[in-house]
Amino acid sequence: MNDGTLSPLEKRVLDRITEERWLTLAAELIQTGQPRSGNPLDPDLPGGEEEAIAMLTAGKLATLGMEVQTPANVPGRPNVVATLIGTGDGPSLMMNDHLDTYPVVEPEKWTMTEGKPYAAKRHGDLLYARGTSDTRGNMASCLLAAQALIEEGVTFEGDLMYCFCVDEERDGTHGSIYLTKELGIRADYSITAEPTAWGGPVNPDTAGKLPEWGINLSVANSGHCLIDIAITGEKGHIWRPDVVVNPINTAATLLPLLEQMSFTHEADPFPGHTPPCTTVVRIRGGLPGEMQFSPDTCTITLAVVGIVPGMTMETILSDISDVTRSITEGSNRINAAVTQVPGSLFVEATDPVPMDQEPCVSLVRSSERLLGQTPVPNRKNAFNDTIRLREFGMNAVTFGPGEDGWAADNEWISITKSVAAAKVYALTIMDILKVSSE
Repeated sequence: MNDGTLSPLEKRVLDRITEERWLTLAAELIQTGQPRSGNPLDPDLPGGEEEAIAMLTAGKLATLGMEVQTPANVPGRPNVVATLIGTGDGPSLMMNDHLDTYPVVEPEKWTMTEGKPYAAKRHGDLLYARGTSDTRGNMASCLLAAQALIEEGVTFEGDLMYCFCVDEERDGTHGSIYLTKELGIRADYSITAEPTAWGGPVNPDTAGKLPEWGINLSVANSGHCLIDIAITGEKGHIWRPDVVVNPINTAATLLPLLEQMSFTHEADPFPGHTPPCTTVVRIRGGLPGEMQFSPDTCTITLAVVGIVPGMTMETILSDISDVTRSITEGSNRINAAVTQVPGSLFVEATDPVPMDQEPCVSLVRSSERLLGQTPVPNRKNAFNDTIRLREFGMNAVTFGPGEDGWAADNEWISITKSVAAAKVYALTIMDILKVSSE
């Protein structure tokens, strides 16, 4: 860290951001309200309940002196919107994160936390638990930045807003969509504290040096959607496979074609790391009590990810239908219907925020001053609330210490990167909102 360029006030603020404080806060956030705040993407399953973690974070922000509201679109799922009003005519900056997490379905696979997914456990530089990387570890960094600034008595010309949303794991219906499109909540600039880090664990090697690592700046997001391919054949007894048309066999032929298919789109000057492609998330066929018969229906559910600007639901359905017809046409005994999964949302890709505009300018400057690194701009593959904020006209970007890996089990975050990110947040807030007095 380059302390030579920091003012006395900046040094005092950053001295309040310590590993011990981050660890204590992260562990508290990670366990609060779990497992009820687990929110599956599956539209046919119940959503999460984030009330406990919302009340905890709302209380912490209120204790810091921020004006706090908890607007809810549905019972048990309050969002948190907190504002620290500035002293002048400066811009407004939103620090954003989400309150829900992925669910835990197989706790026995959480070997790094001894089968207790919500009990944070440290191993070296890594903290393991559900929600560490996505995203309560990042949230701890975000909150710690505000705590350090306000404890040090820093006041700003512009307004500082903290916006913690529900329902992010399900594309933001009751969270960022509700807050923006129905309540009109906005800021000039927004930084979402979600994973953009790279380089893996930060541990000294035998030479006493740190391996290369960093935190990139996601200035745009890819889109995604969920698609059903319902294949219909002809049911028959298992003793007579010669006279039936088993749609599961057709699905098996179709799967490698879906994996290899290309989508209609124009090459984007700012593509994501994952190109437009499919991921199979479910296959369903056969009925309980009918194991004597081959089924007459089989449904493949796909996630289409890496969507770039210009791709639409219509073009995606058309492309998948073309691939499906390549193995079903010519037969009147097998059919397939390609549709959007009921209850799911189509998420469009966003246009990038220019690097010569805020909050990119200040995030880059703060990272260079503190870490000696220039964040590399990229298009984030996954959904986060940045998309909804960007759709509402904000200069919204993503920058956070979690890894863009999202481990299904044994989720983790780097402690070193999390503390560094909190310091970058604090310095960026001061840079954008302008300190009104020392």
